[in-house]
Amino acid sequence: MTTPKVSIILPIRNAATTLAACLRSLARQTFTDYEVLAIDDGSDDESAAMVADAAAHDARIVPINAGRIGLAAALNLGLALARAPIIARMDADDVMHPDRLALQYQALRTQHDLALIACRVVAFPARAVRAGYREYLRWQNRVLTPEQVAAEIYVESPFAHPSVMFWKTAVQALGGYTTDQWPEDYELWLRMYTTGLRMAKLPRYLLGWRERPDRTSRVDPRYARTIFDELRANFLARDPRLHRGRPLVYWGAGRVTRQRARRLIDRGFAPEAWIDVDPDKIGQIIWGVPVHTPSWLNRRPRPFVLVYVTNHGARDLINSWLTEMGYQPGEDYLGVG
Repeated sequence: MTTPKVSIILPIRNAATTLAACLRSLARQTFTDYEVLAIDDGSDDESAAMVADAAAHDARIVPINAGRIGLAAALNLGLALARAPIIARMDADDVMHPDRLALQYQALRTQHDLALIACRVVAFPARAVRAGYREYLRWQNRVLTPEQVAAEIYVESPFAHPSVMFWKTAVQALGGYTTDQWPEDYELWLRMYTTGLRMAKLPRYLLGWRERPDRTSRVDPRYARTIFDELRANFLARDPRLHRGRPLVYWGAGRVTRQRARRLIDRGFAPEAWIDVDPDKIGQIIWGVPVHTPSWLNRRPRPFVLVYVTNHGARDLINSWLTEMGYQPGEDYLGVG
């Protein structure tokens, strides 16, 4: 049996209603040298039977009945069993563009500095996609280059997990996916970034990302807002950009924003100033630190700014103000989701 060029890790959990469309999109790929590790995570519907039937007609599909082990463990099992040097992720409720594997494989093989390549995604069905989710995808789909990933890594997860392709050895060297309390995908992107691995995204829409109310990110407690805040603070506290001796400034002095920033402050990163546009906050002293208007940042030497404002439209406006003052994203300021 020849070694495939790409191993697709496809965890499955009660996906009978969407799995057929997913498998059809795999069969229609213009790149054909792959195996599909179809890992059934204890399904109690027809998923396992559907995979077995598909495997009977396509030898590239490898059914793996793992029992109920959980998503992260299923992903690590896929990493261990994968025969190819390159891993593509896929979820059983999503669909691939026919050229997805071909374009990502070419990019990863030719751009030798990259450990991971993702793609832009389209959420469907359109009627199920709410405004907040559309705004998140608008942001995510414009984060393309390694430099943009570095500047935006603490805002949100910059990649849709089923859209990524990466070198297996790069992820295995880091210990694979976490099985702790964290969201396994975002924690991995942060760990990859922290260790100096470069990640990027093709400017092509190559994945249909199904929106549904029971999506893991909506129902799994590992995806709770407080967990994300704690995860970001853990990695921010180790980021070299916060250890260069520059004074820190936190943009966003509202109560909710302060409580999120407090996680980093408690790790020893006290601000020199707060920045806000609310006239009721300007001039206040919060935790011993004054609140200033944005114009206070027009100074030398420049402080390092952490923008804790989460509204995407407001963050875009703040980014434009900082750019006008000569601040460079990723070098002089970071957005924090």
